[in-house]
Amino acid sequence: MSPDACAFDVALFGEAMLLLVADRPGPIENAESFHKRTAGAETNVAIGLSRLGLKVGWASRLGTDSMGRSLLASMRAEGIDCAHVVCDAQQRTGFQFKGRVTDGSDPPVEYHRKGSAASLMGPQDVDEAWLRSARHLHATGVFPALSATTLAAARKTLEVMRAAGRTISFDPNLRPTLWASPELMRETLNDLARQADWVLPGIEEGRFLTGLDTPEAIARFYRERGARLVAIKLGADGAYFDSDTAGTGRVPAFPVREVIDTVGAGDGFAAGLISALLEGRPVPEAVRRGAWIGARAVQVLGDTEGLPSRAELQAAGL
Repeated sequence: MSPDACAFDVALFGEAMLLLVADRPGPIENAESFHKRTAGAETNVAIGLSRLGLKVGWASRLGTDSMGRSLLASMRAEGIDCAHVVCDAQQRTGFQFKGRVTDGSDPPVEYHRKGSAASLMGPQDVDEAWLRSARHLHATGVFPALSATTLAAARKTLEVMRAAGRTISFDPNLRPTLWASPELMRETLNDLARQADWVLPGIEEGRFLTGLDTPEAIARFYRERGARLVAIKLGADGAYFDSDTAGTGRVPAFPVREVIDTVGAGDGFAAGLISALLEGRPVPEAVRRGAWIGARAVQVLGDTEGLPSRAELQAAGL
């Protein structure tokens, strides 16, 4: 199917959670009020892509509680197609608390997602015809970690898109507390990564998953297993890439005035890279766009406030 014939540019499966951000630095229990926002690795990327003008479809399951209604309204307001989001009155929506920090470290996060509506999704929730109507699938390591049934659903989405000849990107997004053991997490995520065209680990994720130290060695690990592009996020050192079209290279990091919140930076990177590649941009330009959006993401409090519009992207010359 040609890109022009596809209903969507990108399809995503994953859990959205209501995010409650503390009003002050310090332990979460000391906060007296919280600011309401959206959270979720897949939905962060979906929002980022939609703001850049791509057609995005998101499949998930929510409760019909106030949190679910709020999340669904927020996603629709971002222009994301939510026709494959099921609202189940018998289930509850996941949520999380996030603390605030002032030293640039990762903020404390407390999840309340066990048994959530999204965690009950399975292969039966994968509408193959709908999925094949997208040019590209973006997958992460979070959705398959929620339950045995979401892992089966994630595997099916990858199988369907590979069989259809679509491109697939995969961000490991390690969540150790969701897995029975580090070994199972490593084995499962590397198996999923082998199904993807573009693999997007952070440097510490790559070290854990491969047992290798350098970005060059980590990229080679995934390239030898079939990835056409590996882009490794290096934080303040920018990003390293290894691809079959542009060889290897590094992209410097963009200056950051102050690190406010590191959560969501990798999702911003993914949105930038995916959008550029689907536009036909060269790999170095795509990685540079990802690095720019990632730098924006760490300078704001929430997961999505730093994700730019198409106009902001153009103003930056990216």
